[in-house]
Amino acid sequence: MTQQAAHGTGKVYLIGAGPGAVDLLTVRATRILAQADVVLYDALITPDILALCPQAEKISVGKRSGQRSTAQVVINELLIDCARKYRCVVRLKGGDPMLFGRADEELTALESHGITVEVVPGITTAFAAAAATLQPLTKRGIARSIAFFTSATAPGEPDLLTLPNTDTLIQYMGGREAVVTAKKLLEQGRSPELPVVVVENCSLANERISRMSLRELEQGLGEKQGPVLVMIGNAMAQRPKSR
Repeated sequence: MTQQAAHGTGKVYLIGAGPGAVDLLTVRATRILAQADVVLYDALITPDILALCPQAEKISVGKRSGQRSTAQVVINELLIDCARKYRCVVRLKGGDPMLFGRADEELTALESHGITVEVVPGITTAFAAAAATLQPLTKRGIARSIAFFTSATAPGEPDLLTLPNTDTLIQYMGGREAVVTAKKLLEQGRSPELPVVVVENCSLANERISRMSLRELEQGLGEKQGPVLVMIGNAMAQRPKSR
């Protein structure tokens, strides 16, 4: 369905699709998807979510670790081009657009062309993983600070990551990089018995939860088939009824 944008440009929505389960989208996200003329979506967006916008043209701009993906500059150009052709443009991202979602680059590109943008937040994977495991990220007397981080860098960008001294550490896109994290934490003097929870394919039917110590994390996670989130800290000690 093609609708010529009024006054030359349409409006672009950066929408967070959450961790993957279709029923974890916000009501606002669902409403806008039902009105979209075109949807530019990432590789981790599920078919169930795309089914919410049957009327829209769908453009895959898949960005997935370890696989070939559309360059960010090309995505920016596509968004600008779509805003000139359509009234309602959706950029659909996993999790929340404002956390490891390259939102700054897309916002800057659109704003520089005078294109109106609205951000619709989504449930970030860390909160979905905490809910799935029944494992709070904070705990009275044990953990009152959290840090989100990723080891992923832009091409040619040096890895200068310094792990913060917070109670709970959440590593997005963990996978093989989690081994390096474990080594760094052990070098910092963290306990080898520090609890670790690993969640793969969070919120989906093939979700997998693993529990281990920091020492065991240093030995690797083995082969993982989906996106991995790694949660580290004393707050991750298994509760009687946690998963």
